[in-house]
Amino acid sequence: MQAIISIQNLRKTYASGFDALKGINLDIQQGEIFALLGPNGAGKTTLINIICGIVNATQGQVFADGHDIVRDYRAARKKIGLVPQELAVNIFETVWDTVKFSRGLFGKPPNAQYLEKLLRDLSLWDKKKTKIMALSGGMKRRVLIAKALAYEPRILFLDEPTAGVDVELRRDMWEMIRALRDSGVTVILTTHYIEEAEDMADRIGVIHRGELILVEEKVELMRKLGKKQLTLYLREPLDKLPAALNEGDALELSSDGSQLVYTYDTQGDQVEVASLLNRLAAQGIDFRDLHTKQSSLEEIFVSLVEDKE
Repeated sequence: MQAIISIQNLRKTYASGFDALKGINLDIQQGEIFALLGPNGAGKTTLINIICGIVNATQGQVFADGHDIVRDYRAARKKIGLVPQELAVNIFETVWDTVKFSRGLFGKPPNAQYLEKLLRDLSLWDKKKTKIMALSGGMKRRVLIAKALAYEPRILFLDEPTAGVDVELRRDMWEMIRALRDSGVTVILTTHYIEEAEDMADRIGVIHRGELILVEEKVELMRKLGKKQLTLYLREPLDKLPAALNEGDALELSSDGSQLVYTYDTQGDQVEVASLLNRLAAQGIDFRDLHTKQSSLEEIFVSLVEDKE
């Protein structure tokens, strides 16, 4: 299956000599939600801006739905919607005029029914005659999404879409994004809310210092790189860890001796846990409760970036 976005050996070096992107290769498939994660200055926005035709690459090629973004930029741009971090609308226009103009700008015929549905889905219909300058920050963010979707692109970039947005609006937005994905729209997002990527994304890409250090299915990433912790709450505290339970760094006794914490790979055999419990019983160590915890995507992301420092 042909990728809807294909990035080949993409590089960007600024006049100062700073290498913002260092040979990015990436294919994104139609109908997936792809989360691009990375610390500030990693190259996320530069990559998005190149694909969207805002910044020129130093080297490499990008294809959007089969169209070279440089040689066939008009066709490529019609396929792409962008919701930028910053407000990029005429604040003196009404909501309706803004989305109507955006649709016409990309050569789409008038379709009031589609625009009405779009505004209703974004809870903007009752604000259609309101000037953007009079809207709240969250409503302005919704207008950016409506503007990007007005011409029915098949690829949607969301650059920090929920930054500064309240929890209720964030939830509504993600419901709409899921619906878009289900209709075949490809969604690429950057976010500082890693729990959003963990909840929403099909695949995760991690970029650091201009290099794509990892691309993986989210479920597989969590399986491969995740860790689990088993915490045992002891009935009687221990002064020290018995020699027979020496598991190296995998088993630790809390400072007050009341808890044992066992850290193991999520791919590890559950027999290891059973063996530990049997050895505890053999030592006469009893516990009153236990708790398991799996590492989050945020913890995996932090460990990946730290490994590259």
